Amino acid sequence: MSPSADHPSPAPAPPSLTEVETHGVDRIPDAERTATPLDLFRLAFGGANTFSTCVLGAFPILFGLSFRQGLAATLLGVVAGALILCPMAVFGPANGTNNAVSSSAHLGVHGRVVGSFLSLLTAVAFFSISVWSSGDALVGGAHRLFGLGRDDLSYAVAYALFAVLVLAVCVYGFRFMLFVNKIAVTSASALFLLGAVAFAGDFDPSYAGVFTDSADAETTALFWPSFIGSALIVLSNPVSFGAFLGDWSRYIPASTPRRKVMGAAFLSQLATLLPFLFGLTTASIIADKAPEYVDPATPDFVGGLLAISPGWFFLPVCLLALIGGLATGTTALYGTGLDFSSVFPRLSRVQATLLVGVLSIAFIFAGRFGLDLVRSISTFATVIITCTTPWMVVMMLGYWTRRGWYDPEALQVFNRRQRGGRYWFAHGWNWRGMTAWWVSALLGVLFTNIPGQFVGPFGDLANGIDISLPLSLLVAAVLFLTLLRLFPEPRAVYGPEGARLARTVDTPVPPITGPGGEGRLSDPSAELPA
Repeated sequence: MSPSADHPSPAPAPPSLTEVETHGVDRIPDAERTATPLDLFRLAFGGANTFSTCVLGAFPILFGLSFRQGLAATLLGVVAGALILCPMAVFGPANGTNNAVSSSAHLGVHGRVVGSFLSLLTAVAFFSISVWSSGDALVGGAHRLFGLGRDDLSYAVAYALFAVLVLAVCVYGFRFMLFVNKIAVTSASALFLLGAVAFAGDFDPSYAGVFTDSADAETTALFWPSFIGSALIVLSNPVSFGAFLGDWSRYIPASTPRRKVMGAAFLSQLATLLPFLFGLTTASIIADKAPEYVDPATPDFVGGLLAISPGWFFLPVCLLALIGGLATGTTALYGTGLDFSSVFPRLSRVQATLLVGVLSIAFIFAGRFGLDLVRSISTFATVIITCTTPWMVVMMLGYWTRRGWYDPEALQVFNRRQRGGRYWFAHGWNWRGMTAWWVSALLGVLFTNIPGQFVGPFGDLANGIDISLPLSLLVAAVLFLTLLRLFPEPRAVYGPEGARLARTVDTPVPPITGPGGEGRLSDPSAELPA
């Protein structure tokens, strides 16, 4: 007998933690969207509440800033990064898929591979930072506690341990990763607060840095480049989540108010002030008591932290390394494996995750033992963020001009090996969004100026100040909106309420053809606007 209205069928039980997730980037069914904005907060904060964030937090001191100057740069970077990041959380609930797939609406069915490529590079960079910093801390702590040798074998075992644990969690999927991050958020936060007790007696908020009244003119001239460079490195952390937020927010019901979803993403980054300030504070202590560890030429934050730590804090350091490394690694690697399965549809999510994981692990070992890339990875990460931010601008302005309206079926054309649909544009490429992205990303790289690390060909044109990010943000916004006005998109890509600010043209939209397409224009339930 069918259930009556008075006795509806109970909601299906959520999958168990140990059940391997089968969803790729296909649209998550409404019945399976059981996540909340709080879950999004836990994943985004848990993924940054670790040693790798502490390492980034130490850069203002490495660049010669005082503690108070470094604090101002850190606050600027975190708040600005959180504001840039939070709108990227809305695509997941709206479309039930990840952000790279959602970008099909603005860069075209084929142009969405830009987001996939950027997320791959970002994941490898931040996964590497996480494994290297956490592995170094684990080996260093074990050396001080148990006399374990600090040789290549010890580091290799530590890196392998983290990498395999991270890969296992990513293979199980979203719910297991959420479980890990629920634990990581609480435990890592408690350990960082315990660290405040450990270093309270040594901390001096008046640490002056190198930009003092007695500094020579040459040193003084480097202040603003160092300040802006520090803020941009801090900002790279929240912005790095831009390509991944949809991986987690796609499990949030579409009916969830957008302000709550964006608020969760914003607050998750404000919460990262905890590990950032831990890194900034301890780096200022290291600079005072063990300055050889903050030499800009050969910085070693983890080694310096262990050198100044009281003996009872070595075990918490090891726990922080294990918990934090696991949380950061999973949030970085999970989304890339997920998206890789859509770029190569013959691979399942699990197969793609394993492949990307193995390649990332190979990069980690080659970079640490063969190519010595550890000290240049922060430069790599900053340049990636410079290229990712204009992509995010195109996405956010696209969402605004479309009034948040999307056709979820047309977004899946690439993944299903089909052709046509509302987002086909010119052979699968929307050259408006693509042009706005690559022009602004190229300009950003050319104007990058990271003191002592990387200076682009035009990096010195602003008196040594790094203007790469604000320049790429501005150029992407102006160029994309200008192209939408001069070269209107088809009316069919906009919802029933029409376009906001952009112009449209009544251009025929090719029907979806290919496996399962059967000549459909798009989602049968989505009416074409009149």
